[in-house]
Amino acid sequence: MARQVLSYFVRHPQAIDNLEGIVRWRLLQEKIYSTLQDTESALTWLVKEGYLREEANPGGDPLYRLNTAQAESALAFLASEDTAEADKKAPAKQPPKTSP
Repeated sequence: MARQVLSYFVRHPQAIDNLEGIVRWRLLQEKIYSTLQDTESALTWLVKEGYLREEANPGGDPLYRLNTAQAESALAFLASEDTAEADKKAPAKQPPKTSP
């Protein structure tokens, strides 16, 4: 918990709030940010491994879909005991510094 609180204040050095505000808004923001970063890393890894396809989306963020040519491999991957180990291999992104 201390890391999450500190991470928020490091990324937003001008932030100021009371306990309730930190719990309600700041930590929720940190959790969403962390989940976003983890999901982005997972998507990058899944595309690299060929399980997903990344498609251009004119005027928006890329779209992702199952690479149907690798559907059987994807099922085997999901059924394997090494799935949790593969989750660890997806590179973690370093959060960029942002202003409040």
